[in-house]
Amino acid sequence: MTDFNSILQPVADDFAAMDHFIKTGINSKVPLVLQVSSYVVEAGGKRMRPLMSLLAARACGFDESQQDEKHSNHNLKLAAIIEMLHTATLVHDDVVDESGLRRGRPTANATWTNATAVLVGDYLIARAFDLLVSLKDLELLHIMSSGTCEIAEGEVLQLQHQHNPDSTEADYLQIIYGKTSRLFMIATEGAALLAHTEHLRAPLKAYGEHFGNAFQIIDDILDYTSDAATLGKNIGDDLAEGKPTLPLIATMQRVHNSDNEMIRRSIQTGGLSDLDKIVHLVKTSGGLEYCQFRAKEETELAIAALAPLPDSIYKESLINLAKLALSRLN
Repeated sequence: MTDFNSILQPVADDFAAMDHFIKTGINSKVPLVLQVSSYVVEAGGKRMRPLMSLLAARACGFDESQQDEKHSNHNLKLAAIIEMLHTATLVHDDVVDESGLRRGRPTANATWTNATAVLVGDYLIARAFDLLVSLKDLELLHIMSSGTCEIAEGEVLQLQHQHNPDSTEADYLQIIYGKTSRLFMIATEGAALLAHTEHLRAPLKAYGEHFGNAFQIIDDILDYTSDAATLGKNIGDDLAEGKPTLPLIATMQRVHNSDNEMIRRSIQTGGLSDLDKIVHLVKTSGGLEYCQFRAKEETELAIAALAPLPDSIYKESLINLAKLALSRLN
């Protein structure tokens, strides 16, 4: 299996320049905004969404040397904007979920206050759109603004289904479309738009959607099969928050009577007293296998969506990125 560094290598210079652009792009005159923004932006993570955007732009033939001075670094700016938006959603998520840990270290809301975290998240969104306007591309602005609305709707929809044991797989897919897949779609479709390859917008958008679906399903599987050190958060956090994710939905369809009622009750209350029993049921009922099948299916759809793209090292990296995400289940 190709490792992350090999996937990154074809756009390593772009990635480093983008990373620098993010850090210099946060230029608030308010010291606390700078302090908290820097903390959350530098909190780790592989920056998978901006990486995907950079790879997609190059896979579409974006060549910086062929751009005029006004457009030469637009691919870097788009990737930086994507990461700022992603970071803002994480900051807001942690406040909503009352999380104390993110990627193995204290969250912004735990380090400062909920109010500070929310307002700095707002700043990052506003700064992202400020940078976006500087690209002077109305269609890109439309993609980003409508997509951001759908991301917010996905988060509200998740809140609406919290503690609801009757949530279906269709409900779950609608939630993760907004909260996870939509930003991947913005990253890939936006890159095709910047590269002026209209015919590749739909394929790359589909890649982003299916990749995002697989990525979130895998994350939700790991909440019941991994460990706190690997996850950077506590096992069972989804259950404690009353989130009926696919592992629970699939398991409830396969168990009956008292076992089914136990899972329903735990979702309704967010109680963890039966966590060990529920983890056992997820692993033994067939629910886990179904989720693994769905993650593999979405990964294969993502890879298939790239077929119209010309062969290149960048396309190969996009394929390997999807395979690497799936390998987290091994």
